[in-house]
Amino acid sequence: MYFYLTFPHLGGWEVKNHGKRNKSIRKKRSLDESLNKKKKKTFNNMRNYNLNIAGYNIGFEASADGPELKPSARFLRNINTDNGSDILIRVHSEPFNLPKGAERVFRAPYVEEINGVQFNNETNFWSVWKNHSELYIWTIFPLSSTEKNAVLRFSLTSMEWDLWIYGSQEETDPFEYPLDGLILYYLTVINGDIMIHASGVNIAGHGYIFSGVSGKGKSTIAKLWDDSGARVIHDDRLILRNTGGGYRMFNTPVYNNDEPRESILTRIFIIEHGPENMLVPLKGASAVTQVMANCIQHNWGSDIIARLLGSLSIMCGTIPTSKLFFKPDRSVIDLIIENE
Repeated sequence: MYFYLTFPHLGGWEVKNHGKRNKSIRKKRSLDESLNKKKKKTFNNMRNYNLNIAGYNIGFEASADGPELKPSARFLRNINTDNGSDILIRVHSEPFNLPKGAERVFRAPYVEEINGVQFNNETNFWSVWKNHSELYIWTIFPLSSTEKNAVLRFSLTSMEWDLWIYGSQEETDPFEYPLDGLILYYLTVINGDIMIHASGVNIAGHGYIFSGVSGKGKSTIAKLWDDSGARVIHDDRLILRNTGGGYRMFNTPVYNNDEPRESILTRIFIIEHGPENMLVPLKGASAVTQVMANCIQHNWGSDIIARLLGSLSIMCGTIPTSKLFFKPDRSVIDLIIENE
């Protein structure tokens, strides 16, 4: 049995059963094996590199005494050769102690979900600490083959961050779970963007997202669209950005065979299984609150809450939002197309 981990909406983490995923959604992209081996060799150990994820250009740079940097296979398709970066993360290998005055403002439990049953693991997983304007994330790496800890020092106004990883010996992946989701989340906070649990598809130039917590049918509805010839952007976690020319959705690397994908966003659906297909328009506060319930968020500060509410209010006032009750068959696709 294989498990993957994802980033739930209120900051906890869960492990989901991946063994029964629909193969049509998770089709393996055909890759030239020799090219893949060459990529792995080229990007095996470096002092610096950039990742482009959801339009963010994230730079990693090893300090003079820092470890060699080794990105995992999950991110090889996101490596780019740009010299500049939107954010620079310097990676160090020595231990780092939190300042004495730092206050813990958020703590995430380690939640395992196996065959639909959740188990709360009391292990210290990751937590957010605040000292004046500086923020710190302390974390362990539950999927790592070695025992190690990390501290990320950052702020919501600076684009130069520091990451101390200790116990990793000579080489490390600075974007290893859970740092990948945490760094991406705080980039959305800084930029006024939205990270959400949703599946997203593009069909004939229309971009739809279907949002809901686990069990509401995100993967089911993505498979229905996939079988109908739509391009699936992702079936679990998306970043939504206002690009100035309209809203776009971006996937984030969750699975090893994910590749960068994006699409225009034209409609939002909050999904629920139902005895028949039915669309109920949502407007104003109702739309904002229902979308917000499925957003990934760390609501420990009033400024963070205000940023998200502001972004959602603008988006829901621009993009038509509906509650969608659906039957798990082709008829729900026909309903959406008919109402386009």
